[in-house]
Amino acid sequence: MSSIVTGEAVVLELRPASFAARAVSSIIDVTAQLVVLFGLLVLFGQTLGESVDPALGTALILTIVVLVMVGAPVAVETLTRGKSLGRLAMGLRIVRDDGGAVRFRHCLIRGMTAILEIYLSFGSLAFIVALFNEKSKRLGDAMAGTYALRERISAPPAPQVIVPPPLRTWAGLADLGRLPDALSRRVTRFLTQSARLSPQSRSTLAAGLAAEVSAFVSPQPPAGTLPEDFLCAVTAERRDRDYAALSRQRDRTEQLGRRLHRLPFSR
Repeated sequence: MSSIVTGEAVVLELRPASFAARAVSSIIDVTAQLVVLFGLLVLFGQTLGESVDPALGTALILTIVVLVMVGAPVAVETLTRGKSLGRLAMGLRIVRDDGGAVRFRHCLIRGMTAILEIYLSFGSLAFIVALFNEKSKRLGDAMAGTYALRERISAPPAPQVIVPPPLRTWAGLADLGRLPDALSRRVTRFLTQSARLSPQSRSTLAAGLAAEVSAFVSPQPPAGTLPEDFLCAVTAERRDRDYAALSRQRDRTEQLGRRLHRLPFSR
């Protein structure tokens, strides 16, 4: 993962595409280009191949090859700000080294160098350069100052907050007042990120939050309860109670709707 510091001194964590993802993306793009090129050449041969001068036919064929292999990829990448068919399938995008969107000159440099490192060398040059680069850059990326960025990143599953078994009886009988929104957000953020904190910071933050939350809870938890267990119990019990209240409200609304649609109001 690479870091970029913005003008406001905010650190952005960006995930460069892996070598395998870039390879699959390139295979898809090259395959699509070759299919289009083959189709156009077959169409040209069937329609104009015998009726044009050989020199003109060679020039037209060369023009078709250049347009398909260089012009079309550069145009698509420029208009979509770094996308292509393969990158769309793999969830990738080409961006500048500073994280900004690519422009025509970046795409043109990448498209021109692709002729050498992908087509003329059968991908071996791009393979060698990308294999030994931490961002899986190929030669065109190194020259243009770009790299492939992962756009689709699977979010880690949210940790499940439950009432610790020793506190279930207490939580079911406790009077839990409404927590201030700011405090509730801080508690939720702590519980979702506590696994990544150091033990000392984790215990200190848990103790401070537990002291604030205890002002809205009566009676207090049993003696010896860990602050983090107390926060889990309060959060989980409040969630379950809110869900039960919303479920009852929904049931009452549905019952009222059924009564309003019964006779004599409708037939």
